[in-house]
Amino acid sequence: MLGLDNPLHIAFILVLLLLVFGAKRLPEMGRSMGAGLRGFKESISGQEPTPHLGDATGTVRVDETPTPTAEADAPRPPVAPAA
Repeated sequence: MLGLDNPLHIAFILVLLLLVFGAKRLPEMGRSMGAGLRGFKESISGQEPTPHLGDATGTVRVDETPTPTAEADAPRPPVAPAA
């Protein structure tokens, strides 16, 4: 059959993309394509852009700074100078 209705064809294309672009670049490409499609849909529909890191009310949440671990709080022994 010709076309992408066969899952083997889709798997082949995905493996080929992985080989050409690499595992690090593929997620970046997916995010940029998603952002582009999202912008395109918003421009077509005429809606305001939605916040990406917000909740249902539209307020943007800021992640708290991580708390230090017990290892970071423990005193370290002094280092002897090299001879």
